[in-house]
Amino acid sequence: MTGTVSPALRPPAGDALALIREALADRRRGGDRLDELTRYAMAVPGKLLRPLMLIAAAEAVGGQAGAVLPAAVAVEHLHVASLVHDDIIDGDDLRRGRPSVHARHGIADAIVTGDALLFDLFAAAAESAAPPQAVVAAVAELARAGGDLCRGQVLESAMVPPGAGRPGSGLSDYLDVAAFKTGALFRAACRVGALLGGGTAGQADLLADFGHHTGVAFQMYDDLLPYLDGCAAAGKPTTSDAANLRPTWPVLIAHRDGETGHRRAVETALSGSVEPAEALELLRFAVLGSGALGTAREGARERSALAVARLPELPGTAAAGRLAALAEIAVDRDR
Repeated sequence: MTGTVSPALRPPAGDALALIREALADRRRGGDRLDELTRYAMAVPGKLLRPLMLIAAAEAVGGQAGAVLPAAVAVEHLHVASLVHDDIIDGDDLRRGRPSVHARHGIADAIVTGDALLFDLFAAAAESAAPPQAVVAAVAELARAGGDLCRGQVLESAMVPPGAGRPGSGLSDYLDVAAFKTGALFRAACRVGALLGGGTAGQADLLADFGHHTGVAFQMYDDLLPYLDGCAAAGKPTTSDAANLRPTWPVLIAHRDGETGHRRAVETALSGSVEPAEALELLRFAVLGSGALGTAREGARERSALAVARLPELPGTAAAGRLAALAEIAVDRDR
């Protein structure tokens, strides 16, 4: 929403946001070194889209926010743990506008911090006030999402930048990475909300599909941020993807649709032969000059529209409306 909050996200969604923030803070009130590390990792909450979606999904099938709040905490733990480890892999020293955990505390402590958050997420999820079989299914879904995140990381590391004399990875490879690395956790948040909220199997599948498509749309739009005026790439360096020679959504479109000069700019930028700042400028030339920015933005919005198409089938219309607003935020934001 680029600096604004949709009316659909005002109370009771605003109440959910306050509940999530309070619950996250309460879980990190210990005084030892590990508590200090995990508190640092969690101290600057992001948009909290995943826990908000989990609560809205539960309410959309007739559940209550309080009953699923521990699971909302759990899904944010999984998200932050993945960010801590991602920053180590990518060598990013900035996260959410301040030093990343490994930049502040060292790689060893950062690895342990991410691990601790991963273990604690299961403890948090187990505290949900739902029938035991629903809690077990929810924990299994979170574990599945964690495995998918790892699979997405491996696939991303295997992506080959386009270059002279070689085809490189394409848009289908990118979409596989986005589905595993980003879509999986959105999917899990929504399915877990439905499971713990007492939804039917059909409702859980519907909400899982909503989460999957919203997550992919979120990643598509996230990759646009370095090329949008006045935007920040999630509080991390805008040169991160260029420095890691990573072909992203708009870059791949620029290489597919652009003229020879645009394609050569992409290939040079991702060849490893230029500094990250220069690489980003080459990529900006290709993305903006080829028209890829508009195509990429439209693709993200189309995916978001696909996500919300079946939400009217859910019984909780107010909560379904908040889910639709969250899908809109995923593709219209400044960070």
